[in-house]
Amino acid sequence: MKTAKILLRVASILMLTHLIGHSFGQNGWKSTTDPVLKEVGRQMTGPKFPFMGVSRSMGDYFDGYGYMASVSLALFALLLWLASRATNLANDFLIKMVLTLALGLLAISVLEFIYFFPFAGSITLLASVLAFTSCYKLSRVKA
Repeated sequence: MKTAKILLRVASILMLTHLIGHSFGQNGWKSTTDPVLKEVGRQMTGPKFPFMGVSRSMGDYFDGYGYMASVSLALFALLLWLASRATNLANDFLIKMVLTLALGLLAISVLEFIYFFPFAGSITLLASVLAFTSCYKLSRVKA
């Protein structure tokens, strides 16, 4: 179905855009000129503490979570694009996969609104709405 395909591709492009913005922000957090943020960064990257057999700083954990988020955003973008290529099938598996992606994006958008900032949350929420709409259209074709 053409509409579902377009919706999923737009959602995929939104997540790719989110990935690019996230990557720039994630990789630039240590190079601030703001003295307060610089001090916070120094405190996060300086002291290391042992945990589960390794010694890491809070900055290391922050970086790690950021890189994991990048991988997740890339996977969402890729899976949405791959799903868009299969919309002519409109089978139960595809519908369940798109629904799962839509629910995951909705959960992430809620967390982004709570813990990050509205722009990131809005991009993910819009991708979620597009995926839900695509799922609805796919289920209508199947029925």
